[in-house]
Amino acid sequence: MTARRSLDDVLLRLRALRDAPDSPEALEELRSVIRGKSSHAAAKAAEIAGDALLSKLAPDLVEAFAWFLHDPVKRDPGCRAKEAIADALQRLDASEPEVFLAGVQHVQMEPVYGGRQDTAAALRGAAARGLVRMNHPDAMLHLADLLADPEPPARTAAARAVGYHGHDEGLAVLRLKVLSGDSEIDVIGDCLLAMLQISPGRSIDFVARFLDDEEPAMAEAAALALGESRAEAALPLLLAWWERTVDPKRAPTALLAIAMLRSQDAIEFLLRLIREESRAIATHAVAAFEVFRSSETTVAQVREAARTRDDPKLEAVVEELLG
Repeated sequence: MTARRSLDDVLLRLRALRDAPDSPEALEELRSVIRGKSSHAAAKAAEIAGDALLSKLAPDLVEAFAWFLHDPVKRDPGCRAKEAIADALQRLDASEPEVFLAGVQHVQMEPVYGGRQDTAAALRGAAARGLVRMNHPDAMLHLADLLADPEPPARTAAARAVGYHGHDEGLAVLRLKVLSGDSEIDVIGDCLLAMLQISPGRSIDFVARFLDDEEPAMAEAAALALGESRAEAALPLLLAWWERTVDPKRAPTALLAIAMLRSQDAIEFLLRLIREESRAIATHAVAAFEVFRSSETTVAQVREAARTRDDPKLEAVVEELLG
């Protein structure tokens, strides 16, 4: 009980430090916790260091990472401290290849009910982002390895990091991953989006081909990637998909993808649906506008479009979703 209360006290102090984390007293407190033996407390302190961009703590984070990497299951169960430290260092723009190279290859098998589980997938992702951020010459090699990682979170992190990397060499790797498939559709979706981030012009036709995929989840992943890309050329592709798709279950995804483009033409199309189409389609269009919930101007346009129908039920939907 004493140890538990002690940890609780430390966490309370860390919470209080968030208001002024860069004072000399706060820095010394954070340094002490980062160098301490509690992985849970060290993880929280590392998060504060990353959030507040406390570069002065980078050497302490590096030293702590090495300590938690030794006998890791005992010192850092769940890999919380190492993940938080790697994430903090990459946010600090720290050039620490030893940490990131060790982290991107670290596997931590821990006993769980019915077997063993790798708890280091998120760490590998954070370390991969660190390698990309410091422009390490082997970053793409490690990202390619992670795209074949057994753990879905690592593969997702790798896809996003390739997009952040932004180099054309990533296009071929991502294309091969998409064509090879993945058991998790979110991984494929992140690969498609990363391709559009690297080179919209060279990738948009490749992504659009999956709009008519026989697997509904694949078609929806392609649509959402096109929407999230906010590429101007994506709107006619999504509008054409909307016109030719016959599955009503795809309507919410199609309209959400169009809304995600956030262009004036996309907004006008959705407003027209609210004014002129059936209540079911108009309701889906209103739901798509949830991405604009923080825009008073756009929400006012949605309210006005709904009022033109003189349909109290649709107006109630607008207030429920956007009010």
